[in-house]
Amino acid sequence: MKECSPEAGGLLNYVLRIRWWRFCHGSSEAYGADVDLLARLLRAEAEGEGQQGMLMVGNVGINRIRANCSDFKGLRTVPQMIYQEHAFEATQKGYFYQRARESEKRLARRALKGERLWPSKFSLWYFRPPGDCPPTWYNQPHVGRFKLHCFYEPTGEECANIYNTF
Repeated sequence: MKECSPEAGGLLNYVLRIRWWRFCHGSSEAYGADVDLLARLLRAEAEGEGQQGMLMVGNVGINRIRANCSDFKGLRTVPQMIYQEHAFEATQKGYFYQRARESEKRLARRALKGERLWPSKFSLWYFRPPGDCPPTWYNQPHVGRFKLHCFYEPTGEECANIYNTF
């Protein structure tokens, strides 16, 4: 008999949870919904930054699920991550609710499978300032900029787990 509790699926990372879902339910329907939702977020948050910028938004989102620390403790799913209060401004705008294009779905799949780019590799935060990137964001160090967005990694003291889950 199949053991189908979340613990059996291993909450270590998102890929294991997808495999657990498929094992228990014989379906990738939930994965497809996550791809679509994440794809819509990528477009709404960073379409102007191109494919690389959109993938970096995906990196930050998936990092928030996998790290389970700081402001993101207890996030286990893509919808929880996206709809977390004050997490993404895009969810408050109509553009987010338009259908995802196949190109954005491909980027979402890449992020869900663990493809990560610097400076978003270990980042949990990003934002678009009107000028230069501040050296810290809520006491977390700036690690790099991509086009108009600044990326911030947690310190090891704040979130050691981010450096241990990949």
